[in-house]
Formats: sequence, structure tokens, C-alpha cells
Amino acid sequence: MEAKKLSSNKSNDNQITTKKLKRVLGRKELVAIGIGQIIGAGIFSLTGIAIGFAGRSVCIAFIVGALFSLAISIPSIFVGSSARLRGGQYTMVGLLLGKKFSGFFIMIFIVANISIAIYALSFADYFLSLIPGIPRNLLAIAILTIFFVLNLLGIKNAARIQNILVVILLASLSLFVIKGIPQIEPGYFTGPGFFTGGWKDFFMATIFTSYATSGAITIVNFSGECKNPTKDIPFATIVSTFIVTGLFALVGLVAAGVLPVDEVAFQPLTLVATAVLSKPLFIIFIAGGALIALSTTLNANFGAITKPVLQACVDGWFPKKLGTINDRFGTPHYLLIIFYIIGMIPIVTGFDIKSIASYALILMNITSLLTILGTLRLPKALPNGWNNSAFKVSDTTLKVICLSCAALVIFQNVLMMEGDLKGIIAS
Repeated sequence: MEAKKLSSNKSNDNQITTKKLKRVLGRKELVAIGIGQIIGAGIFSLTGIAIGFAGRSVCIAFIVGALFSLAISIPSIFVGSSARLRGGQYTMVGLLLGKKFSGFFIMIFIVANISIAIYALSFADYFLSLIPGIPRNLLAIAILTIFFVLNLLGIKNAARIQNILVVILLASLSLFVIKGIPQIEPGYFTGPGFFTGGWKDFFMATIFTSYATSGAITIVNFSGECKNPTKDIPFATIVSTFIVTGLFALVGLVAAGVLPVDEVAFQPLTLVATAVLSKPLFIIFIAGGALIALSTTLNANFGAITKPVLQACVDGWFPKKLGTINDRFGTPHYLLIIFYIIGMIPIVTGFDIKSIASYALILMNITSLLTILGTLRLPKALPNGWNNSAFKVSDTTLKVICLSCAALVIFQNVLMMEGDLKGIIAS
């Protein structure tokens, strides 16, 4: 089943429609996209911060943080199992909350995704830690251009590269875990470093671990390019989150267990990596871990960010011509070019976009909360699709799930604002 367009406007140009997107993605590709989207620089920078709050209980914080991430993904799982959402999150918001709110969402969505430049700049920083002397901006422009061109040539090519990169990424993080677990000090769960700051600090830690395990929600933006979206998108969202969470919990176990907690608290993961890995393996870990993590996130972002805007063009929020689909590659080339330019501007000008990304993040969290509550309307918004969904539950159960997830998101945001953490997370 496909979700209907949010507007009744018809385009005279049959190229300007999400129906022309090539439906080539299966479960394997979607899981790889999800894993690549979730594993970013956050695991390297946020693990130490989480240890600073939770101590050695950071491994548990990763599991609890994943529950926050899945709470935000509830609309994607339920709605995605009921219809093909050709505009991804934009279509989902429109179905649940109405056309006007979908317009508000797409504006916030575009602002939030100016952070695409951060991935390219972070890639350059990690690369320079291995091979110094190359101009930072030139490196950032190069990696941004590579994944722009890759996605311009078609989602199938981008997905193939994503599969390869994800295998390398998982192998690199597994190397850290395999080498590190034998070096964990005895008494990990009973020592004084466990739950160092009490429950409040533990839940502070879960904010950081939830952002490190989030990202699978964007899989829904590939709905228009899926072979079987109603089955594969929910599957990929859940499976990719579980795979990454399990790996991250083991990473946290090593990160907090090899060296004294006070030495690794608020420090990057590379500090522990230098202790558990030889120099050659450390280089492999940085190259195959940090660099590939940023590459997979950048690749997935280029593939995901255009689809909601494409449907918004179809619905008249932006000039329809911007949504033209390339006949040969099946990609919205004008939109890709626009986001490439958006990503290029901060790199070239040196404009600090972190504060903008931080506030956009808060607005996106508010949007996520409203969308979760809007999922209560799912039985009325998509009655046929919901009745045929593999995730269909009773109205009472749906209400309990949605309200519980909304409470989790509110709790998380209250902690975030109380601790003034928005800038740290965006960094």
C-alpha cells in the first residue's frame, strides 16, 4: 500500500514525482544503511562523556539509551509497516499531523541537515591525525564531493559501497572489543567506578548513548526506493539498532574497564585505543573505525535527506522543478546539488554551524514528540494499511506504547535542557 500525496496538485512534468525513484533496496541494503547511519563519530567522542556521568555502568547506559532511540522510531516502525512513505519522514508527519505541520517539519528538517558539513570536517580532522600536512578544508571538500557524486550516480551504487564500508566499520570496532576485553581489570561490576554519579547522572549518560545509537529512523526516508518497504523498513530499523547497541555496549565495557574511570572520563575513545592496541592496529582502528564511520554516515545522509524535500516539491512547498528525477540514475539531481552546496558553504567560509544544528536538534526532538503522539491517529489515518500491518496492536496497546514513548522523549529532553547539553551533543 502507498500513502497518498499530501496535496492534490498535479505536475505536468512526469519526471517530478517520487514514483520515478528506483525500487532496488532490500533488507541487506537497508540494514547496512541503518548501521552506517547510526555509527558515526559519536561513539568516539560521546563514550568518554557518558563514562564521565555513569562510570563503568556506561555499557548499561548504551542499552537504555537505545530504548530512547527506539522510542523516537516508533512512528517509523508502525507507520512504515502500514504504507510506502515515498516522502519518508515528511509524508509520515503529514499523514499523522496534517499538511500544515508537514510544511513546518520540512523547514526544520532542512535546517537540521546543514550539519552535513560537520561529517566532512570531522573526517578531515581524523584523517589529519594519521597523515598531517594536508589542508583541512581541501580534505573536507574532497570527501563531501565523493559521496555527492556517488549518490548522484544512483542509490544502488551508493548502497553497494555502503555494504562494503559497513563490513570494514564493524570489523574495526570488533577489533577494539576483541583486543580490549582480555585487558579489562577484575571487579568491573563491583568496583567503586560503577554507577559513580547515581541514577540522575546515569540517565544523563543515556542522553549521550541515545544519540550515539540513534539514526535508524532515517531509514524510512528510503521507503520510495524499497522493494518491500512495509516489511523491510521496520525490520531494518529494529535490527540495525540492536546490532549497533550490542557492539556499543561491548565498546563501553572496554572503554570503562581497562583504565581507571577518572582517566577515561570525558576523554575520546582513542585514549583507551592507544592502551589496548599496538601502533599498527591503532592506525587500522582509526582508519577503519572513525574515518569509515563518518563516511557511512555521510553516504547515508546524502541518500536520505533529499527524499522528504522531493515529496515537498511534489506537494508545492518548493518549486516543483527542483524535484526533477534523473531518467538514467533515478536520482533527484537538483536537490542533491543543493545539499552539496549547503554542505560546502560552511567548509569554504568557516561559518560555525554547530549552534544552528543544536537548536534545530531541539526543534526536531519536539517534532519527534508530536509525531509519536500523532501515531495515535494511525488506525484512522491508514485503516487498511494498519489492519494489514505485521505490527498491528489493539488501540489500547497503541495508546500505552505511544504515551510511554512520549514520556521517555520528554524525560530525555528535560534532562538535556537542564544539563544544557545541546552544544555537546551537536559537537
